[in-house]
Amino acid sequence: MSDSAKVALLIETSRGYGRQLLRGIARYSRLHGPWDFYLVPGDFKQALPRMKRWGGAGIIARLETSQIAKDVLASGLPTIALDLKQEEREPDHPLSQLSEISSDSYSAAQLAAQHLLERRFQKFAFVGVRGRVWSDLREQSFCKHIEEAGYSVEVYRGPRSKREREWDREQHQLAEWLSNLPKPAGVMACNDDRGREVLEACYNAGIRVPEEFAVIGVDDDDLLCELADPPLTSVALDAEGTGFRAAALLDQMMKRKVRKPQRLLAKPLHVVTRRSTDIFAIEDSDVAAAIRFIHENATKPIQIDDVVRYVAISRRNIETRFRKVVGRTLHEELQRVRMDRAKRFLLETDLPIPQIADAIGFGTPSYFIQVFRAAHGVTPSRFRRQIRNETS
Repeated sequence: MSDSAKVALLIETSRGYGRQLLRGIARYSRLHGPWDFYLVPGDFKQALPRMKRWGGAGIIARLETSQIAKDVLASGLPTIALDLKQEEREPDHPLSQLSEISSDSYSAAQLAAQHLLERRFQKFAFVGVRGRVWSDLREQSFCKHIEEAGYSVEVYRGPRSKREREWDREQHQLAEWLSNLPKPAGVMACNDDRGREVLEACYNAGIRVPEEFAVIGVDDDDLLCELADPPLTSVALDAEGTGFRAAALLDQMMKRKVRKPQRLLAKPLHVVTRRSTDIFAIEDSDVAAAIRFIHENATKPIQIDDVVRYVAISRRNIETRFRKVVGRTLHEELQRVRMDRAKRFLLETDLPIPQIADAIGFGTPSYFIQVFRAAHGVTPSRFRRQIRNETS
């Protein structure tokens, strides 16, 4: 018989967020196990095995039903829950004694708001899902950050009844709601599933994306986003790193080295820009052209003179108008875009610093390091080490 710890994983495999969590758990198991897993592939509808008969030692689960919650509590095993509701976190609730994984919905919505504000939208909407704590938190955060910028947000929460929430019924209601919004607008969907539904409703209503609505989701389920029409921009979460940390925590819990409940946050990494927000809501066509040129060519060794030649007006003219509309100089915008892409390379690849410098349009590694340190207070190498220490 195997001496491996047996762990039940009640995590959806049909969505990118769940699969990334599982990848992190599997990576921990390879390095520190191995563990034996109970896993039911599919969506949210899962069942707990008979843990005592199976010999289970721990559980990581999304508690979708009251019965699953009762079964988990009855097992008495070390458990990490996913995305508990607010009332389930209250001290007098039995589930409050469990450790928890949750997405950093506040920061994810903040990134989405910043992304749409940077594209100079002045009208905004949020499309959520009733009954999901992470959707409610993303709505609150998105509205807060947009309102702090001086604008308001139209909010769609969907029908109350389960029957009316069936997509073949709800899509007509959502399409009508979207049709009545002022345009152009930046729209945040609570996750990528909802983002795809927004895109489908826009298509049915004859609304052009991104020309009339720019749409952003959360989770960066790359397959789901790339297959959307148009491809969906999304906030990427560090779900895999969080899965790894959750497995490490469960290991300590199973060894009785950790007894107090802990909460792990899947923090947002960056916005993955795709066609659904690839536009700038700027009335000044020359400024919009300059921004578009910078974003499309920032990885090339372009200079400000290249931007000026592209818009075909005097440098002084475009510099003045650009700063008035965007609030930054052309040079500051070019460096900002390059720094965003540099962080993605540092987070997602093992490329050495000289190759990253070349890939994002810097002439020399030393200049790249100088600019990065001025922007972020640390060198690129130290930034990479710090991020990886936080997520491993």
